Amino acid sequence: MAPDSLRVYLFPLSVFFLLFCNCNKATDHFRKVWVARQDGRYILYRNGTPFVVRGGSGYTQMARLKAIGGNTIRTWDTTRLGAILDEAAANNLAVIAGFYVPESKYLDYFYRNQQKVDSQYAAFRQVVQRYRSHPALLMWCLGNEVDFPFKARYKKFYDAYNSLLDMIHTEDPDHPVTTTMVNYQFRNVMNIQLKVPGLDILSFNIFGSLQSLQSNLNSFSWLWNGPFLITEWGIFSPQEAKRTAWGVPIEPTSTKKADQYREMYTQHLPVNSPRFIGALTFYWGQKEEVTPTWYSIFGNDGEATGIVGEMQALWTGTVSPHKAPEVELMYVNGKGAADNILMKPGTLQTAELRIKSPGKGLRIVWKVLDEDFDPQSSDQPLERKADIITLDSFRISFRAPTKEGPYRIYSWVYDTYGNMATANTPFYVVGQ
Repeated sequence: MAPDSLRVYLFPLSVFFLLFCNCNKATDHFRKVWVARQDGRYILYRNGTPFVVRGGSGYTQMARLKAIGGNTIRTWDTTRLGAILDEAAANNLAVIAGFYVPESKYLDYFYRNQQKVDSQYAAFRQVVQRYRSHPALLMWCLGNEVDFPFKARYKKFYDAYNSLLDMIHTEDPDHPVTTTMVNYQFRNVMNIQLKVPGLDILSFNIFGSLQSLQSNLNSFSWLWNGPFLITEWGIFSPQEAKRTAWGVPIEPTSTKKADQYREMYTQHLPVNSPRFIGALTFYWGQKEEVTPTWYSIFGNDGEATGIVGEMQALWTGTVSPHKAPEVELMYVNGKGAADNILMKPGTLQTAELRIKSPGKGLRIVWKVLDEDFDPQSSDQPLERKADIITLDSFRISFRAPTKEGPYRIYSWVYDTYGNMATANTPFYVVGQ
């Protein structure tokens, strides 16, 4: 117990600290966006109202996202950020604005070059100052999958990263800052706790491992028990998919993907976690990554796959009056992708689609494309002349390419309501 004389000094100090803490909490209510912990739950507030992030990683098809119950989009860098924010505001959507941060592995190229580090700092500061008052801004995402290593040699990376984080908080106290990692990685979470204590929220880009996220969050809550956001989720990634004998991933049809979205959402998305503040599907738009269709929720001209209707049902409980076409299977010479289809150069082949409840007015586009071995490429693989001949509504003949190597045959099925379905099958041309 403290002596009376000491108590005289401790009492005013305790009152001061109590008031200081209360004042800090009170200031949250004057911010545009903040995270509060109430009754054991984390709640994201936007303009004084609880806000659960529900939307798509991507920055197109905003009106469609709003129409099916979404409220948030995401960017990975600041390209066209002003126009994206304006369009989002027009559609009453919030934006998680991303900053591209070079990965920590680029020590010599970037982080040991003070001129580059200073230029990045100045450029990011200008962006924050320009858009911090935009009504659509929800939060900043400082880097996408940058990785947070432990070794002391990465001090330059942490110095630069924390400097940017402090700058954003100083220039824009109205919006929280997050960063993303691939899956739940104990190492990354630990190093963020030790070396980057200023982040407001941790975010995960997670696909097949979504099934184990809640278990990891529970098991390692002693290390970190803060709020989290899922910035990318969806079907299994190409890295997690089954492969052919020559090592390329087997892609499910868009109909199967829609089923997987429902399963992931209803069985594995940790929406009931008291730390969960929202999730974004991936990819809200069209994206070339391994194939032109793997992650793409939309077609090149905005056609919607069955995933869109599935997300509408999950978010709103309402079913679209016009469902996308449903593809059960694609066969090449009567075989599926898992059968490791081999062909001789220039020989005649057949391909067919099995469609659920084929309606009238369906249009099918077939293409043979090179296999894309560069997962970082944003260019569609080269299309091959295949002498495609329609045999009936859902069956064609085509000629195998003359050059040995891996290829895929694709089909896009379009209806008259702006919907589509996709399927593809990999095959390998052997011999001369």
